[in-house]
Amino acid sequence: MQKEKAVTTIHERNPGIPLDLGWIKHATVNRSAVERRASTLPARRSVKKDWQAAWLLRATTCIDLTTLAGDDTPGKVQRLCAKAIQPIRQDILDALGVGPIRVAAVCVYHSRIKDALQALEGAGIPVAAVSTGFPAGQSPFAQRVAEIEQSVEAGAAEIDIVISREHVLRGNWQQLYDEVKEFRQVCGEAHMKTILATGDLGTLQQVAQASRVCMMAGADFIKTSTGKESTNATLPVGLVMTRAIRDYHDRTDHMVGFKPAGGIRTAKQALSWLILMKEELGDNWLSSSLFRIGASSLVEDIERQLSHHVTGRYAARHHMPMG
Repeated sequence: MQKEKAVTTIHERNPGIPLDLGWIKHATVNRSAVERRASTLPARRSVKKDWQAAWLLRATTCIDLTTLAGDDTPGKVQRLCAKAIQPIRQDILDALGVGPIRVAAVCVYHSRIKDALQALEGAGIPVAAVSTGFPAGQSPFAQRVAEIEQSVEAGAAEIDIVISREHVLRGNWQQLYDEVKEFRQVCGEAHMKTILATGDLGTLQQVAQASRVCMMAGADFIKTSTGKESTNATLPVGLVMTRAIRDYHDRTDHMVGFKPAGGIRTAKQALSWLILMKEELGDNWLSSSLFRIGASSLVEDIERQLSHHVTGRYAARHHMPMG
């Protein structure tokens, strides 16, 4: 197959900068322009045949394969991790002429970190844990800090924290900055993905403002959603957040990652998010070090589409189970 040029991104972690209230207050968003631009993104690039297969393989390597449900068990996590290690069937990879493919990380609740670490031993896939009162972020601050400490101690290499939406809705930017900065310090060497829960933030302007504050506080990634809100990842929100990342990079030369999550289930949707990243941030952001997709079932549809590319027909879903 015709392969995409590999993208290797080497960058230092975002150390954060002092809070600049003027930059926050001057954040403006033209909603109608954002929605027009977002609506054109899926059609801006015609990604077909071998190129589409290559893009879907790239998308697979950027997935945070996730299970965050009340019925999570050690067995369920083990099956998820098996899929993380081999997300695409070997016969499909052989037909495409590519080597091993794996997802970027496995994301679980704190109580399942040990199970994930055992199942992923030797695979080189990091475990991410949700923290800080996920998904609502309403628990006491000291308890949220302790959650991070416990997950890092348990072996999580990445922490997905949630912000206090109240700070955004009330314009308490100093409080939001201080909170996220403290979370980042407690994370230590573990990379911190900061969930804005954009469906709860009211306006796109507030999404832009919250994005700027969290990056100034040292977020390694900014993430759209927990997946538990009524509205999760949308392209207009993604456009606002990626442009905030671009503005922050222009201002500081620090690179911050982006993670859409919630409701991304199809290969077609994954392509739209890749197109957004390429159009707004460029090739340096098209790797798992700076782009993740939070998903649980997306990999199944990607595998099914790649199977169709190889064989010319769609395989039954039971031929590519989650684990």
